[in-house]
Amino acid sequence: MPEFIDAHGITIFYDLHPATSPRGVLQLLHGVGEHVGRYDALIDALVGAGWTVYAADHRGHGRTGMAQHGGDASRLGHLGPGGVRATMAAIWQLTQMIRDDNPAFPLAVFGHSGGSFLAQMLLDEHPDAIDAMVLSGSALRTVRDLRAVNLNKRWNGPGATGLEWLASDPAVGRAFREDPLTTEATPMQLFGPIEVLKIMGKPRRNLGHDVPLLLMVGRDDPVGGPRSVHKLAAAYRERSGLTDVTTLVYPDARHEILQEPVQAEVRADMVAWLDARFPARV
Repeated sequence: MPEFIDAHGITIFYDLHPATSPRGVLQLLHGVGEHVGRYDALIDALVGAGWTVYAADHRGHGRTGMAQHGGDASRLGHLGPGGVRATMAAIWQLTQMIRDDNPAFPLAVFGHSGGSFLAQMLLDEHPDAIDAMVLSGSALRTVRDLRAVNLNKRWNGPGATGLEWLASDPAVGRAFREDPLTTEATPMQLFGPIEVLKIMGKPRRNLGHDVPLLLMVGRDDPVGGPRSVHKLAAAYRERSGLTDVTTLVYPDARHEILQEPVQAEVRADMVAWLDARFPARV
């Protein structure tokens, strides 16, 4: 299991999945309260399509979090010293490592949910380092357009588990709850209000680098949903100057489109979108 040490001395664990005949590399950013082990099917599809994948457990999360917090699973999700900014710095540290190790290949970034917000911040800060971006379960990062509490409101009732918002398949919520490396605590509970505010913001004006962008969202996603994602797409076109922005909305899907019955279609759509922009090398 490869690892590196961040500026605060925290060991960041990541996985490297090499493609046999690579056409590019992809950095995967998971969401709040989870870990990269939940993305095996997507990683397999990407590697099979020629993408070498780097996937780290963020500060406070997964294997990184367990080591960081001395094996205390109740502390999972807590970012530790430096908070959001230090988490972003560690993500950028890995981005630079990926670039250094793969100078001849394009770099795509995929982020889901909280990872999609970090991906947006990464693009704002280092646009020249990224050749394409895919966001799942994302939203425009404003208080009005991003919901982080009461996510299960429309599904609450007798027999509700509180995790129906994740996916329409009840097994997804059960698996999330039984996973020893996940936490159901909200970002506000994990980070606190000051750190949550550091995540907020709109796409940078005049990005100066025309990055292809794919936005994928479930129609019934309570975090942002289609309305927020369409506003995000418009902001990237109008504020950042991006010309290749695609939005895909999946009917009858909730937040975790990669765990829904439609997941195979989602993976295929992502691979096809990347294929169209980065053809396989001969």
